[in-house]
Amino acid sequence: MASHSYSAREEEGKLVHGLLDDAAAEVPDAPAIRDSSGSWTYRQLSEYSRAFALWLRAQGIGRGDRIVLQLPTGRELAAMFYGAARCGAVFVPVNPKMKPFHLRHVVANAEPKLLIGDASTAGRIREVANPVHLLDGLWAEVEALRADAGRFEPEQVRCDDVATLIYTSGSTAAPKAVVCPHAQVTFASRALTEALGYRRDDVVFCRFPMSWDYGLYKVVMTCVARCEIVLADRESDLLLLRRMRETGATVVPIVPSFASMLLTLSRRDGGDPLPVRLFTNTGAALPQATIDALREHFPGARVVRQYGQTEAKRITVMPPEEDRERPDSVGLPLPGTRVLILDAEGREVPTGETGEIVAVGPHVMPGYWNSPQATSQAFRRLAGTGEPCLHTGDYGSLDEDGYLYFRGRRDDMFKRKGFRMSTLEIEGAALDIPGVRAAAALPPGEGHDLALFVESELPPATVLKEVAQRLEPAKVPALCRVLSEFPLTQHGKNARQELAALLLDGSGK
Repeated sequence: MASHSYSAREEEGKLVHGLLDDAAAEVPDAPAIRDSSGSWTYRQLSEYSRAFALWLRAQGIGRGDRIVLQLPTGRELAAMFYGAARCGAVFVPVNPKMKPFHLRHVVANAEPKLLIGDASTAGRIREVANPVHLLDGLWAEVEALRADAGRFEPEQVRCDDVATLIYTSGSTAAPKAVVCPHAQVTFASRALTEALGYRRDDVVFCRFPMSWDYGLYKVVMTCVARCEIVLADRESDLLLLRRMRETGATVVPIVPSFASMLLTLSRRDGGDPLPVRLFTNTGAALPQATIDALREHFPGARVVRQYGQTEAKRITVMPPEEDRERPDSVGLPLPGTRVLILDAEGREVPTGETGEIVAVGPHVMPGYWNSPQATSQAFRRLAGTGEPCLHTGDYGSLDEDGYLYFRGRRDDMFKRKGFRMSTLEIEGAALDIPGVRAAAALPPGEGHDLALFVESELPPATVLKEVAQRLEPAKVPALCRVLSEFPLTQHGKNARQELAALLLDGSGK
């Protein structure tokens, strides 16, 4: 009997909602989550998650059912995440800015049993699928169920059940869903919380949506650390510093564009210094000038470099106490994981040499949802041990102490304004425009921002306007060139070097 109890407890510790249950039992009245409209303790967050689980049960939602939610990030969405986990359902958050062009693919790929939106997104969802449950209406029902939250009977959820699907730009025009089981999510959250040294007295100020793993995992990590998260996705840019001061923010996840915004605001700010002790960066490398300016305007704060992909959450973290050391490195592997650098034949390269970055460990996800070919390319088993490993398609090297140095990404992938995207999805959006016969996107490079070339009679402004109807703002090119004929390689592909030359000399309309 004792052995059975231990096994059940061990399984529960690998469940997303099990982390919340542990926190609610240990620190029920500690502040857990705050947004622009109020705050909850861990006890309240747990109660609302159970009430939402009861609501899902009433809708016939059970283990393995997908729920697509296109909602702003707030306390309700966090409770829905944990509540869906309690039912064994699969939480599928979608960026509120996602247009029907991509939303149609997400719904077709995920095949959800339930769709949830709000006043700003429901109309968009209805262009793709019906029926749509509105947040205001369903949340009134959840509030009514809160008194009965204690009677929710747990689903027999397994740690290898899928907790969430995170849609991310990939090597195809349409977004791919990374399959994130409970065990991988909880392991990565614990390992990352340990590596970054989150404390119980921390207040994590998160500007990013839960549709992005950077935002979603912060909700879980603060639960692991028993600290508070401030969901600031909907805060006004101009009020960010005031809000950080009001909430006592000590940890601030950033991307380069957000860091620049904070610095601009800080230069105008006349208030007392903020208690920020840690900035954690992802999305793209921070320029050294930005790192120096953050240290100047936020005295005592450390700026931590990281490297990762949604497919394994985080891969390396520079230890916070070493934030001024090895400035070109992106850190050490997460606790309990490894990084290998392999050549084209799958052999480890000597220390210091560049090869493909391969992540090994229990944080590696099992694959992409309903995408077996893409899964087989990226997710493999390590020769000899059979351990799960992720072939990132990125390139780097390790030094003699095991620190990773990132060298570059595969050609069609890049990050802009903190978001990972693909040239192919931008080209796919352009080709969806009537009158566009060919399209090629050039990632930001030296001397130019994201650029789009099309073969069409449409004016450039019209093409960009149409692209903006199909893609999120960060993915809309800064400029468009219209060509009467595309330069092609001998293999019939877009001649990107020639296009880059045309961009630099101003050819095209």
